[in-house]
Parts: sequence; structure tokens; C-alpha cells
Amino acid sequence: MKTISIVTPCYNEEGNIREVYKQVKSQFLQLSNYEYEHIFIDNASNDKTVDILRSIAKEDKNVKLILNAKNFGPIRSPYYGFLQAKGDAVMLIVADLQDPIELIPDFIKRWEEGIKVVIGIKSKSKESHIVYALRKIYYKIIKEISETEHISNFTGFGLYDQSFVELLRNIEDPYPYFRGLVAELGCDIGTVEYTQAKRYKGITSYNLYSYYNYAMLGFVNQSKVPLRLACFIGFAVAILSLLAAFGYFVYKLLFWQEFSLGTAPIVIGLFFFSSVQLFFIGIIGEYVGAIHTQVRKRPLVIEKERVNF
Repeated sequence: MKTISIVTPCYNEEGNIREVYKQVKSQFLQLSNYEYEHIFIDNASNDKTVDILRSIAKEDKNVKLILNAKNFGPIRSPYYGFLQAKGDAVMLIVADLQDPIELIPDFIKRWEEGIKVVIGIKSKSKESHIVYALRKIYYKIIKEISETEHISNFTGFGLYDQSFVELLRNIEDPYPYFRGLVAELGCDIGTVEYTQAKRYKGITSYNLYSYYNYAMLGFVNQSKVPLRLACFIGFAVAILSLLAAFGYFVYKLLFWQEFSLGTAPIVIGLFFFSSVQLFFIGIIGEYVGAIHTQVRKRPLVIEKERVNF
């Protein structure tokens, strides 16, 4: 019998954990030809999430726990849990139940047809219209500037053959952009469309900085356009500045006594050029920070405990 690994990252999900477990178990009771393991990786929750997980794991040996020693963020922890799965295929399912668990048979069916990577594509979403619109704008921008193929409306929800998981294990990326890796390295990708539901219970741990962090991770991993844009704009502004300076110089020579420069052009030019410089120093800083993270080669997470492995 083939084994399917379900990986669910969680942080302060006490209201959702038991429901996720029940829905996954219900699906595999109907899929009698498959064995399964459900791996929960907890990112140092400070509510009752761990207690609930221990209770479930005590009753069901199909449930395995990885408890992190501290919070390693929403990027490293899920990816680490994904790499620990040993099933013939691995599925990522978030704890907030926004991904429809009832689609598990559809993903497995596509996989059995020979497709190594089957991903979920959000055709609709019941989340805030503003948030959904901002996501679409981000997907459109990164798709335009990406040097490799980019998958829009893809969150990571999907099924991945163990051969693809093994490929990711060999990369040893300490701060991975998972969606970009799937688009870049997935050679045989199938899709399943779905409508993203609202969060089941609780409040998301993602804040504005988390969204910004993931967005910038996508930019610096997928494209060098921001760096080259800085170079091009720098050249353009330098040429305009030279022309403006030459124009003022000629005007001063022609009207030596009457021409008075004034403070307004100086102040406007100073703030304009300062803002351009600071913006692109920030862009360069993002790339330098990404390089710094890569060269340190720190572990993705540090485990505190494993249960049922």
C-alpha cells in the first residue's frame, strides 16, 4: 500500500487543530487503499495547541508531532515539516481550513495518473475583497518580472511526489521561497481549481510585516529586475540632472545679473534625489540580506521534541 503524508504547520491554532485532524482522517477512511501519516509541526504555540496535539497523537498513531524549540517563522517551519515527510506523496494542508480537505481524493487521482506535482489554484476566494485584490496585484507584478515561470493564485496547497521532495532536500535552502521552487523545479505540474474558504476559527498570526517579508522574498528570489531598475533609473536621473545643471549654467551666463536661482529648485532636487537613493538602497539591502541568510547556512528549525515518529 502507498503512503500519503499530510503536513500541517500550526501556530496558535487551538480552535482548528481537532477539526483538521477529523476531516483528514475522514477522507482516508474512504481511501482504504492508502495508508497515511498526519504530521503536525508546531511553531512554539503559546495557547492550548500543543496540549490538543498531544491528546490526539496519544489516541492515533497516524498522527506525528514535531514541536519546535522556538518560533522560527511562517516560512522555515512549514518547509522543514514538508521535508520530514516520508510518504510516497506529500500534501501540504494549512491548519485554518481555508484549503478544502475534501479535495484529497482528487489530488491523489491526478498523482496516480502519473503527474508528479499536483497543485491547488484559487479560482475564487471568500476572504476580504481588498486582500484578494492585493494578492492578485502582487501575483501579476511578480509574474511580469520573474525570470522563471511563476504560478498565480498558488499558496502551496498541493500534492508532491516523494521524488520532488527529495529534490528539495538536496537544495539545502535556509530561507526558501516555496512557491518559486515549485514553479522553477516542478517539471510535470497538474492543477486543481478550488474556492478558498474563510478561516474556520481564530485570528491569523500573519501580520503586515509577514506579508511584506514573503512578498520581498518572492521578489529577490525570482527576479533581478529591481536591481537593474535601480541601475537604469540611476542613469536616467543622472542624465536629467546633468542636463538641468547645464541649462542653469547657460541661463546664468546669458542673464548674469537678472537670474536668481532661489531655494525652491535646490530643496525639491535635494529631497527628490534623496528619496530615490534611499529607495534603491533599501532594494539593494533586501538582496544583501538574502545573500547573508544564504551564506550563514543556519538550520531551518531546531526541534524540541518528536512524537510518534
